[in-house]
Amino acid sequence: MAQRQFTGRHAAILFVSAFAVIITVNLVLAYSAVKTFPGLEVKNSYVASQEFDDRRAAQSELGWTVDARHAGGLLVLSITDEQGRPVEVTSLEAILGRPTHIKDDSHPAFQFDGTAYVAPVELSDGNWNIRMKAVAADGTEFMQRVVLHVKG
Repeated sequence: MAQRQFTGRHAAILFVSAFAVIITVNLVLAYSAVKTFPGLEVKNSYVASQEFDDRRAAQSELGWTVDARHAGGLLVLSITDEQGRPVEVTSLEAILGRPTHIKDDSHPAFQFDGTAYVAPVELSDGNWNIRMKAVAADGTEFMQRVVLHVKG
């Protein structure tokens, strides 16, 4: 039986095949990353950076704490002041979605029930983000991303 030899041609085929696999995987991952990217957080990052400290200070002065939970088909968003009392805001906008993509994004219809903001929402297990923007009675904007872990 004749022995096969490993020639330069075999080495070249092996080399090109290995790099073809690597390049293909990189292209698939890059395409997936770009396809699922939700977009820009702010229109102009320079302007946002210049206003950041002032907005953060104004928000901190409110002394609010935000907590979210999901149970029984209800999404509950609690906003409390420094004494732990519920806060009723002038306006509340919220986007509920996954941290990694926007296809599950929704705008819950929160209603204040005297203690917290409640919205009927069915959620599957996993990590969710609530990107909220509330306006205090004095006009101060309060923006926060609230992380919510749903377990079945």
